[in-house]
Amino acid sequence: MNESPQRRPTRAGVLRAAEKIAVILPPTPLLPLEIHGVRLWAKAENLQPIGAFKIRGGWHRLSDMTPEERERGVVAVSSGNHAQGIAWAARELGIRATIVMPHNAPRVKLDATRAMGAEVVLYKRPREDRDAVAAKIVEERGAVLAHAFGDPWVIEGQGSAGIEIAAQLGRQPTRIVAPCGGGGLAAGLALACPESRVIPVEPEGWDSVGQSLAAGEVRAIGSDAPLTICDSLQPLATRQMNLDVLADRSEPGVTVTDAEVRRAQRFAFSKLKLVVEPGGAAALAAAIAGKVTLDENTVIMLTGGNTDAASFAEMLSGSD
Repeated sequence: MNESPQRRPTRAGVLRAAEKIAVILPPTPLLPLEIHGVRLWAKAENLQPIGAFKIRGGWHRLSDMTPEERERGVVAVSSGNHAQGIAWAARELGIRATIVMPHNAPRVKLDATRAMGAEVVLYKRPREDRDAVAAKIVEERGAVLAHAFGDPWVIEGQGSAGIEIAAQLGRQPTRIVAPCGGGGLAAGLALACPESRVIPVEPEGWDSVGQSLAAGEVRAIGSDAPLTICDSLQPLATRQMNLDVLADRSEPGVTVTDAEVRRAQRFAFSKLKLVVEPGGAAALAAAIAGKVTLDENTVIMLTGGNTDAASFAEMLSGSD
């Protein structure tokens, strides 16, 4: 099933994505967790086959491509997790995948993307425009672009996590705290759980979604943005599509520092015995730092676990 490029994500689309994903993947665990004396829940998306929630959007997007589109192939831009989601779905469906990735993406993500059969095209971050690189490939090959967060199918696919959460809890949560890059997951969760508040958490200095929601229009990150260990949460700007879904549904303005993220990674390893990558731990970092309200119906998204052994071991031995 395919639709117009003007298509917008809907809750009906999220429900359909959840049905499709349930056929091929088991639900990820919803784990009990205690933070500051409050017992709540953590959704362990780092336990997906590719180590991240991005498999959801990748599968929904590619499985909806027409036979003619599948012949032309798919192009995506990603620092690693969306890359693997697209590469995994493309391998399963027999579609040629080309992924535009930054030259300094984590080696574990580059290697995993290539191992699933995708062609990787590197660009220099921050000097080169990754979207321009992808657009050129799309034009040359006539391929379909699967945007990491500004694509309606991708948003719906990510939202399938919210459908699982509601089924596991037996109700919609009070709030869902989620790491946020471009806002694809946050928008999908907002569609999936209309009774829940969605709290996007971004790296300090990379809060495009928070700034854009506050301004009521898309605001891009400046060229002076600081370095962050959250490599998966560095889009320069969100999209209007995402803002339209999140308006009046989210509580923006929450950012976390690298030190807070590291503490969250250590917390997840100690308390849940889980390996969580920096970007995947952003929501947990905000909760531990006391930056979000918590209650027994709060769900924290742990969105990815793709980190190499050396950097993870170094983080575990740190003290900040």
